[in-house]
Amino acid sequence: MLPADLPPGTRLPALMIMARYWRSLELRVPDRPGKALIGPREATPDHFLPRGFALVIVDARGTGASTGVCRSPFAPEESVDYAEVAAWVRQQPWCNGSLGAYGISYEGATALRLAAMGVQGVKGVIPQEIEYDVYADIALPGGILNAAFIKAWSDSNNKLDAGKPSDLFPLMARLLTKGVRPVDADRPTRTMLNQALAEHRKNTDVFAALSAITYRDDRFGSSGLTLDDMSVFAHNDGLRKHEVPIFAWGSWLDGASAESVLRLFQTFSQPQIAVIGAWKHEMTAHGSPFQKPGAKPDPLQAQQWAAMTTFFQHTLVDNKPPVGKVLHYYTLGEETWKQTDTFPLPDTQWQTWYFGANQSLSTAAPTEAHATDRYTVDFTATTGLTNRWHTQFARPLVYRDRAKQDRRLLTYTSAPLTQDLEVTGYPIVTLHVTSTEDDGAFFVYLEDIDPQGVVRYITEGQLRGIHRRLADTSPPYVTGMPYHTCRRADAAPLPRGEQVELVIGLQPTSVLFRRGHRIRVAIAGADKDTFARIPARATPTLQVARSSVAPSRIVLPVVSRTEA
Repeated sequence: MLPADLPPGTRLPALMIMARYWRSLELRVPDRPGKALIGPREATPDHFLPRGFALVIVDARGTGASTGVCRSPFAPEESVDYAEVAAWVRQQPWCNGSLGAYGISYEGATALRLAAMGVQGVKGVIPQEIEYDVYADIALPGGILNAAFIKAWSDSNNKLDAGKPSDLFPLMARLLTKGVRPVDADRPTRTMLNQALAEHRKNTDVFAALSAITYRDDRFGSSGLTLDDMSVFAHNDGLRKHEVPIFAWGSWLDGASAESVLRLFQTFSQPQIAVIGAWKHEMTAHGSPFQKPGAKPDPLQAQQWAAMTTFFQHTLVDNKPPVGKVLHYYTLGEETWKQTDTFPLPDTQWQTWYFGANQSLSTAAPTEAHATDRYTVDFTATTGLTNRWHTQFARPLVYRDRAKQDRRLLTYTSAPLTQDLEVTGYPIVTLHVTSTEDDGAFFVYLEDIDPQGVVRYITEGQLRGIHRRLADTSPPYVTGMPYHTCRRADAAPLPRGEQVELVIGLQPTSVLFRRGHRIRVAIAGADKDTFARIPARATPTLQVARSSVAPSRIVLPVVSRTEA
């Protein structure tokens, strides 16, 4: 797509979107003049085109109007395809040779893959709300199948690949959409599109393939690939080598997108602008539990797009890429923006809060030699249908008062705080636990309780019992979370009736617990509307130790504050 009324001979920088969810729609009504029919996305091309950028939107292999077979998400041949298209774009008479790429979620991850391919002229990319590690960030967080998302995403892709609108499209979009838009040369006969749709029947069913995966080294369907092979970190060497500037966006409350931003920020040395807010997956509404549901995002969408334009103007047009690295982050509870050029923050202190008698939580270490709390897993426990994992399939991001849900969980709650406490970074929980079953899912939630008793979700972590072993080697990226390999050779059943130690990293956050509020840690064995049930039939009873020899606890990254 080119700007309207482009003078002959004008050469422009080009922005690429590599699309999994149709690059363009064929509508049942006449096209709107001057509007980009860009599938189920926000109309960013309508913003960029009049600002002097060309847009190239590509259907990934085996999807949309492209031929071929999609044997897995993010298959290696996809990246080769994108590099080939990018090289072609640079040769077009309307392109000045400078390229950028951007996108949300899958398409943001493809932007990073293009940056790793070494295509001449790729000068800046904007990955937004991405999954950097497919296993840990989206498919099996903590080794537990993210069943609700994977099923909905797989069903959606199957419909799209058959040429039908997805059930995840808004109702009006489904009614107005005939199917994927053929390429212009194919519109009279649709011969190429019909061939493509016929080839898509061979695409791998994602839900079936992922449902068979337990370990990182399991293979995805018949592809021969592991989830590691499909992850952005498989392209780390290319990202390091080519040092394309990155403008990364994430949310503390959208899947593992904040952790993905922090991994990029800490792992790579090239110029980076990193932004972590508190919005839903599409960045169109606020998601902070301290805001009204559906509140406008901060910054507003127009401001987001303006920032993206500035980045591409500097990198693709002015040849003035950013210098160094800067992280802009939003602090929940305080509802303010801050910035840093290093992470973890340099004034961080690790503060330990111990589980205590009467389900208390305090900084005083336990003194009892033997003390436990009993909990029988409640498989009706849930974080709802608008949580950080469900927003990734076009749902709102809303965490309502969790007081009622917490009655289904084992909780530990502090006394009211005597002063504000800012937590920014990676909370880490250590559980000393005994189970009646040889496997289980362990969910841990960090929550804020205000003086009126409203319980607000802050963040969470999870771990499957068989994956409890901590790795002897470093992960393939920098992270503040404990690293469990989740490989077959490192797995082991829980020894029934014997105490084990589980170290669970929670998704990173930035939150201000205000004076008078209380901190709560809540423990569950299920999240029924999101994750697969483990074990499938039995109901475990747990004993959580809180003794001097087995002190279950949470360690919080506390940031020093200057009191007014």
